[in-house]
Amino acid sequence: MAERQIPMFQPSSVEDLNPHTELRYTISLFQDYLLNEGKSEHTVKAFTSDLQLLAEHDGENTAVGDFTTDTLNGFLDWLENGRGVPCSRKSYARRVTTLKVYFKWLHAANVIGHDPAKAVLQRSGPAPLAHILSPDDIQHALSEASSLRRRDKPDARPEVLFRLLLDTGIKKGETVALKREHIDRSAPEHPTLIIKHKVRNVYKERKIAIDDDWLPLLDEYLAQYAPKNDLIFDCTARNLEYVLADLAERADLPKVSFEMMRWTCAVRDYRSGMDPDALRGKLGLSEASWVETHSKIKRLVDQQSKDEGDG
Repeated sequence: MAERQIPMFQPSSVEDLNPHTELRYTISLFQDYLLNEGKSEHTVKAFTSDLQLLAEHDGENTAVGDFTTDTLNGFLDWLENGRGVPCSRKSYARRVTTLKVYFKWLHAANVIGHDPAKAVLQRSGPAPLAHILSPDDIQHALSEASSLRRRDKPDARPEVLFRLLLDTGIKKGETVALKREHIDRSAPEHPTLIIKHKVRNVYKERKIAIDDDWLPLLDEYLAQYAPKNDLIFDCTARNLEYVLADLAERADLPKVSFEMMRWTCAVRDYRSGMDPDALRGKLGLSEASWVETHSKIKRLVDQQSKDEGDG
């Protein structure tokens, strides 16, 4: 799939925007719009923070025309279930409002032809548990991914990506930022993945054990795709979402997302007996955010066990 072309200049007015304009280039113009509409500085600051979260989840380079109702719903699910920071009903409601105001503004200005936030609904009642893959679902997906590696034109990327997310539970942004140097092969029987992240302007890292069987798959994929700039996945996050969606369709599964894979990984590790504090570290969560996440993981484990018992 062809990559979007980035704009060659910084837009200075709404008239400069088009469906290919990256999210990051629209925020200051949206701020101007809000101020002109009489919104308070507090509201402008809050809406801006919400859009920055959208940029964190989907990438600040994402073209505004690429957003769909499904991707916005995925973002909202991440806020509640995947970000690792409690999201109150009030904050959730405001963030839905931010999406609706922002995309309505773009649509009214003829920047985009369709308003993807129009169909996004405010939830009522407790947030539902995240959807995860069952052991059977995982086997179906792995079987299809393996078959793609053995076609006349082999493609190892689906299996490399799926196994990586299944085993590590890393986030979308962490996945697209992976470089070859982040794979520590110094102990071939116990390779690790190094995730670097920034906390309060201080760079930290966490190490996640990866299956040594994944390394030959990775090498096979690298030989096929020869990604540039030392990146593991030399493509957009959106393209990787398509890889997961295509694999799910081939395996006759519901839509598979990064967040689904993250929760599936957490449940698998919890059920295997991983120490909760070790799991918290693996997921890169603070002690404060872990309280709610831990509770949800236990509920998901109970639900999956019940489903297996009923089956």
